[in-house]
Amino acid sequence: MWGVRVIRAVYTIVSLSRLSASIFLNAVLDNLSIPAFGRLSHTARRSFMHYVKNPPNPWLETTVEWTGEPPETKVEVFEETATRSIITHNNSPDVGFDYSVNCYRGCTHACSYCFSRPTHEYLGYGAGTDFETKIVAKVRAPELLRAEFMRRSWRGDVLMFSFTSDPYLPLESHYRLTRACLEVCLEFRNPVGIVTKSALVRRDAELLAALAREAEASVYFTIPFLDYETARALEPFAPSPDARFKAMAILAAAGVPVGIGIAPIIPGLNDPHIPQLLKRAREAGASEAFMTMLRLPGSVAPYFELRLRERLPTKADRVMNRIRDARQGKLNLSAFGERMRGSGEYWEMIEKSFRLHCARLGLNAENPRTITDQTRPPQTFRRPSMQGTLFD
Repeated sequence: MWGVRVIRAVYTIVSLSRLSASIFLNAVLDNLSIPAFGRLSHTARRSFMHYVKNPPNPWLETTVEWTGEPPETKVEVFEETATRSIITHNNSPDVGFDYSVNCYRGCTHACSYCFSRPTHEYLGYGAGTDFETKIVAKVRAPELLRAEFMRRSWRGDVLMFSFTSDPYLPLESHYRLTRACLEVCLEFRNPVGIVTKSALVRRDAELLAALAREAEASVYFTIPFLDYETARALEPFAPSPDARFKAMAILAAAGVPVGIGIAPIIPGLNDPHIPQLLKRAREAGASEAFMTMLRLPGSVAPYFELRLRERLPTKADRVMNRIRDARQGKLNLSAFGERMRGSGEYWEMIEKSFRLHCARLGLNAENPRTITDQTRPPQTFRRPSMQGTLFD
């Protein structure tokens, strides 16, 4: 088995003044965005996606254990029909894959630390609550993937699901776009990797096991917090850590290689969780693990700090100071090679702890090859011909 090295509004309102401040700050944060020339206008948005007046409610269709708690604010759903391509090429050395597929834009898990939030600004929306409540489904994703697989330029590289959203966010229980794309991958025997914090992935255990047999498939669960209280504070509508570990065990039992991503590491908050998170992952069948440093690009930084101070007020100052210690006095570094890791004595201690406990538990023991290694596994990708035969 070869591995895939991957990087990666519930409020407690106690007074009217706090409510007013929260509403005001949300409004401010959702207007922090990139310059106007880089954003889509309202007219442009309407030309390639349409508003769903009566959107599906996945929390009525699927158990909360799989999808997480429903948000308390209205979720708006848009269907993107004018998408021209679905495979994205990655040029960053900070992540360990070259190609990804994102079937959705935005994410109702509402993780306050999500570095993908600014991608919503290209739609003319905000990176704050808009990212959590305005969800776009790329309804043509499976047919586009099939078309791109049929091009001679596609050589069967590993596809990661996903990067800018969770492939198993609650709406997937209705749209089934990730599942349909995985079925295309199985048909073409294209290797895949999945990064998710959703227990909904257990729905596709049999499909993923088939992919693991016919090509390659690995599933990494991002579980940065050991306890439900901390998780609820910063990723309020994601499935609980217990639900994710349970899903990990179910996939492992089905024959799907699984791993854990302690991502992000928030210095001063969850680095003490590392030993027990790795232990629980190993007990659930994980063979690989990775961790990444918190990233706070652009308008994510003020949004994260707002949520941190609102939900974990006694820990906020210490955490913000530790982040700056690991980021050369800043909250974020954008240079390639620095975005996913920290520096300094405290960060080095975190890395040492991670390596030590991985070695003790036998995680990453197989020293799996990465996507960018020149020694690739045997090619499994095949295109079906019109006659049903296979050719390279």
